Amino acid sequence: MLEMQRIFTRQKKYIYFLLAACALGWGFTPYSTIFAGLALGSLFGLYNFWILVRRMEKFDRVLESGKGRAGLGTTFRFASGVAAVAIAIALPEYFHLIGTVIGLMIPYVLLVVERIMFHVKNQQ
Repeated sequence: MLEMQRIFTRQKKYIYFLLAACALGWGFTPYSTIFAGLALGSLFGLYNFWILVRRMEKFDRVLESGKGRAGLGTTFRFASGVAAVAIAIALPEYFHLIGTVIGLMIPYVLLVVERIMFHVKNQQ
């Protein structure tokens, strides 16, 4: 699970750069709601990824000990996504709904891209 912590640390770095870009886009372009939605979705997406990493570590500990039952936190992640969308729907003058949904998926897209780059680099 140490690898998952490394991946999560890199994900945080990428998301912080994305949030900085969203802040610049929000402040200096006429598309402030889109950038605010992307930032909101990215924050909730990072939270979902954090929940996933934490639950995977717990899942591994339960499997190693051989007792108990552990889930992967799907309910919490789903509720978090619903909360982000609810905020975007409740405040459409501040957050773009589609931007929020796209932002929710950004950490997972970054994860796939990072894994592809890892395999391409280590294929030689």
